[in-house]
Amino acid sequence: MPNTIALFGAGPGLGAAVARRFGREGYRVALVARRREPLDALRSALTAAGVEAETFPADLTNPTNAPALVDKIRKRFNRVDALYYAPAPSEGFTPAADLDAGALRDLIDLYLLTPVELVRAVLPDMLARGNGAILLGQGASALHGLPGMSGLGPAMAAARNYVHSLHGEVAGRGVYAGAITVTAMIRGSAGHQRLLSGEFTLPEGVKLPAGAELPVVDPDELAEVCWELVTRRDRVEAIHPALPEGWGTPGA
Repeated sequence: MPNTIALFGAGPGLGAAVARRFGREGYRVALVARRREPLDALRSALTAAGVEAETFPADLTNPTNAPALVDKIRKRFNRVDALYYAPAPSEGFTPAADLDAGALRDLIDLYLLTPVELVRAVLPDMLARGNGAILLGQGASALHGLPGMSGLGPAMAAARNYVHSLHGEVAGRGVYAGAITVTAMIRGSAGHQRLLSGEFTLPEGVKLPAGAELPVVDPDELAEVCWELVTRRDRVEAIHPALPEGWGTPGA
């Protein structure tokens, strides 16, 4: 039986690239995101490339939906061999001084509690088979707290801690758990489009070294890193690309 990867947060950038990369290896692809139309367009593109795919529109901000969502994917594909979780943020960063519990609670639901519930739904079968893969896609704010760039960071940092712990518990039982931490704008993403249009600016207090620009990375390059993580299983996390020296240094 062919393997199946479930992509939670399957957008037109990195999500699509991961779907194509795993599809080339014979994986069937479950596409999960909020809006049906972009999912249908991605499924059509994958089908045209010879990749079996199906769409599962869902609200990932509600962790209680996770078990039923995994059940739907299993009914269609029988099993989940790999889980990739990387929802695109609907909002930007929030200064830590302006952050309140309500806003942070919503982010924790999306970036910590939902992936935890999804893992709980797929992990028993993976452990029983002695094989499987769980991969979180994150941003640089999961690594370093920076002025003006809170909100997403604390929620993703908690998920990063979780997946590192999970890796140590399941790696010896045939299941890989890890993370790819993207430290650049992803070419073609909504954030990259804002950068090109001039709408994106760094928060106050964060500055680039003189003459430096925000790095941009190709989604296919990142998808290859995802494939290497899942197949080589030689590290729990890939931080890609390397940050330029001095990037993100708080201003005086």
